[in-house]
Amino acid sequence: MVHPSPEVLDTKEIDIRSMSSSHRHSDQAPYMHKVGMPSKQNLLKEIKSTVKETFFSDEPLRPFKDQPRSRKLVLGIQAIFPILEWGRDYNFTKFKGDLIAGLTIASLCIPQDIGYAKLANLPPQYGLYSSFVPPLVYAFMGSSRDIAIGPVAVVSLLLGTLLQDEIDYETHPKEYLRLAFTATFFAGITQASLGLLRLGFLIDFLSHAAVVGFMGGAAVTIALQQLKGFLGIKKFTKHSDIVSVMRSVLTSAHHGWNWQTILIAASFLSFLLFAKLIGKRNKKLFWVPAIAPLISVILSTFFVYITRADKDGVAIVRKIEKGINPSSVNQIYFTGDYLMKGFKIGVVAGMVALTEAVAIGRTFAAKKDYQLDGNKEMVALGTMNVIGSMTSCYVATGSFSRSAVNYMAGCNTAVSNIVMSGVVLLTLELITPLFKYTPNAILASIIITAVIGLIDFDAVILIWKIDKFDFVACMGAFFGVIFISVEIGLLVAVSISFAKILLQVTRPRTALLGKLPLTTVYRNVEQYPDAAKVPGLLIVRVDSAIYFSNSNYIKERILRWLADEEEQLKAKDLQRVDFLIVEMSPVTDIDTSGIHALEELYRSLKKRDIELLLANPGQAVIDKLYASKFTDLIGNDKIFLTVADAVLTCKPKTAVEDV
Repeated sequence: MVHPSPEVLDTKEIDIRSMSSSHRHSDQAPYMHKVGMPSKQNLLKEIKSTVKETFFSDEPLRPFKDQPRSRKLVLGIQAIFPILEWGRDYNFTKFKGDLIAGLTIASLCIPQDIGYAKLANLPPQYGLYSSFVPPLVYAFMGSSRDIAIGPVAVVSLLLGTLLQDEIDYETHPKEYLRLAFTATFFAGITQASLGLLRLGFLIDFLSHAAVVGFMGGAAVTIALQQLKGFLGIKKFTKHSDIVSVMRSVLTSAHHGWNWQTILIAASFLSFLLFAKLIGKRNKKLFWVPAIAPLISVILSTFFVYITRADKDGVAIVRKIEKGINPSSVNQIYFTGDYLMKGFKIGVVAGMVALTEAVAIGRTFAAKKDYQLDGNKEMVALGTMNVIGSMTSCYVATGSFSRSAVNYMAGCNTAVSNIVMSGVVLLTLELITPLFKYTPNAILASIIITAVIGLIDFDAVILIWKIDKFDFVACMGAFFGVIFISVEIGLLVAVSISFAKILLQVTRPRTALLGKLPLTTVYRNVEQYPDAAKVPGLLIVRVDSAIYFSNSNYIKERILRWLADEEEQLKAKDLQRVDFLIVEMSPVTDIDTSGIHALEELYRSLKKRDIELLLANPGQAVIDKLYASKFTDLIGNDKIFLTVADAVLTCKPKTAVEDV
């Protein structure tokens, strides 16, 4: 038999004495837990942990753990080309769904691409080029099953506006085209770099409200610019703001409008809107609005051809180059004055395209309950745009309208993009001459129909109900786009989003707490009017980390709470405040400035003969309070696990009687 050592017996005796002592005093005071002191971490481990949570929170290397070298190689290739992973389980049943979806989105993308190329001030074939190569690249590298790749209205308009500010596309078409390819190249580099450096969280700084406002403003701007094609106006402003556009429309009303063009545009716009309404009311008829644009193009082209309406002033597409994408590697500006201009335009266009694509991908991934790797998406989108810039494409991204059709058509994998790309290839090789008599009016009607969906009235109403500052951001972006320009609207959206972050960081919320009846729970007295303040105590909760940016404000706000409370108590001739309790549960972190602010608060309270107590500081906070010796200043016995414990210590008789 093993006998316990004297040290063990001594320890047990101490534990027994402690237990008996706690039993003896259980009638006098309840047991209080002390605030836990975290174990010390070495600096290297702490830095490693911080970097991991910042850049590798999704643990991308987890699948490689404990795998043989050959398996790691396979997993590495599959990480770059996800098609090699899901392609092993691909079958004919999945292909049938992808085939139908691919054919459906192809019928939608062909007329849209021709129209979107015009938005970017590019010849129509470049829109089709951008729906051939980029979708193929994305199908091999992308992780979304539902996103449909190609040119989109907002990015096309943004790119066209920014390029036009540098080069006039009418007087210098070749230089304009080269700058477009250069911007596309740098857009791809920007997107891929964000993914490789795992900086995808940067796009989250553009708030949802700002995106809603920006998209809505861009939709209105795009729709207004289509009045040129819709009304048959030949001389039209190159500015995108609503004032310039409406002035151009009204000044040409007497001599510049063409009634045949208006008849064609209005007739097919009505048809497209009716088809969209059918698809909205009956989800099974999703294919009706999807094929309606192609039907409109075919019918309008045939009508113009047999009536020769082009001789009566109806503007037509005239010529689309036949054949697949020519190489454009030698057309990208890698030197010269246009290099930096292309870089700046590319960064802006790339970020907007990335924001739209990630938002679309996340939306449909949530509907099908699968995970979307944001950093992989960025690498895939960036790679396809870099390759696209070398194959006569301009910036491509995920299209919401086509992705929605792709989803409703029953796509299973990214093979639907390959099918769409194949149809575009056949169109480029065989059908493009048939678009010669396609009226510009029908392209205007198709674009107007497409961009209407970008104006999300429900989202705007919800934003107003939830957060008025978000609504200001939304409206700021919206009016910035329609009254000034697309880039200014984007700048306003980003500025207001950052302003909101700064405001929340520098002016965090604080609250006065009171005790809920028949409980030991302390809550905001404004949220719970029946929560009663404890006589002689002021309990304040800080709802933010305490950093250099807000530490002085928090200290002054607490002192103002105290001054207001003392004025009210003095007016009512009630007991003065003897204790100030700061509830620190929401305080996730604190820095040196925050510690200094607490020290100044402590000294200020001491002059007034008021004791400072802290309740439930978190791990990071308590660690820094000990490291800075603030606990020695305030006293370890002034830090409690809960507000109830602090109150009980300050006013034991009152607290016990209330309970």
